[in-house]
Amino acid sequence: MSAADHREPLPPIDGDQPPRVGVAIVGGGPAGLSAGLQLVRANRRIAILDSNRPRHSATLQSHGFLTRDGASPLELRRLGREEFEAYPTAVFSQAMTREVIPLSADEAIAVGFPDGIGFRVRGTGIRGAADVDYIARRVLLAAGLTEELPALPMIRAYYGTALHSCVECDGFEKTDKPLVLIGETSDVFARALLISRFSSDLIVFTNGADTVRPEQEAQLASIGIRVERRAIDDVVGERAEMTGVRMADGEVIPRVGGFVRPRWHAPVEFMGDLQLDRDDWGLVTVDERGETSVRGVYAVGDIVPPGPQQLIIAAGNGARVAAKLNMDMIRGMLGVGLIDE
Repeated sequence: MSAADHREPLPPIDGDQPPRVGVAIVGGGPAGLSAGLQLVRANRRIAILDSNRPRHSATLQSHGFLTRDGASPLELRRLGREEFEAYPTAVFSQAMTREVIPLSADEAIAVGFPDGIGFRVRGTGIRGAADVDYIARRVLLAAGLTEELPALPMIRAYYGTALHSCVECDGFEKTDKPLVLIGETSDVFARALLISRFSSDLIVFTNGADTVRPEQEAQLASIGIRVERRAIDDVVGERAEMTGVRMADGEVIPRVGGFVRPRWHAPVEFMGDLQLDRDDWGLVTVDERGETSVRGVYAVGDIVPPGPQQLIIAAGNGARVAAKLNMDMIRGMLGVGLIDE
């Protein structure tokens, strides 16, 4: 039985029906806001549902965003929301998306969606905001990711200040300092190479995980980077300053900051029975247009491969996918299919 077979029926077409929008965007970060801005400028009615739980909430400054280098991520979100909401067809809701339910082809056509594709999107209001309920032609997932840091008691105390996850975003500020890279995944070797551009005093801590191959360790050693495979007890510091990494055997290795490789999870439980294809890292896979394996559902930003990137790249990808999505809806209205060359 599909999700469309057992969900709550929609109100009749002449009843008290939820408002219709062209696209419901789940997530109000740089990717979602950028896509929303492009789409309202295409005279689309766009609803953004934002839970106000950004992945980078611990980060004090963002870097590399042209004209906004050094601004806080929250300030970028505020400015982006103001620009989006300045358009008459823009709707921004502080809401946690609760469910995305596909309409049947007949229901979609009955509410004015001629290509037979549509969704009901419901959200629970947060911080006193009202619940939301929309009928949308398309859905764009820009919800970002949740992060799971290595299980060290004090790591979050230094995350966003001494420790970061994005080398491109925060590497410059770590130039020539004694750094750590803490990671238990198979891509820590590549990350260590990136960090080597900023400091030659780097130690890679695998916390007992066998994720750096012997030949990779030899390559790192050739440029002065040590791999420490022992288990970690915790990150240590004095007051607000990180001072080192304490190993399980009690030895403290002095370090003043560096980078950590989280594990990421795509929070799309609200999709219910609509199963989205994912890659080996759990990220939502999309085609060249940004569409997922579910027709009419698009995704952009951290949630799609290769995962978290600089904010300016997320914003650019949001604009790119918005253009493809807009053309998809134009062609759907005319009944001429997906080809957009």
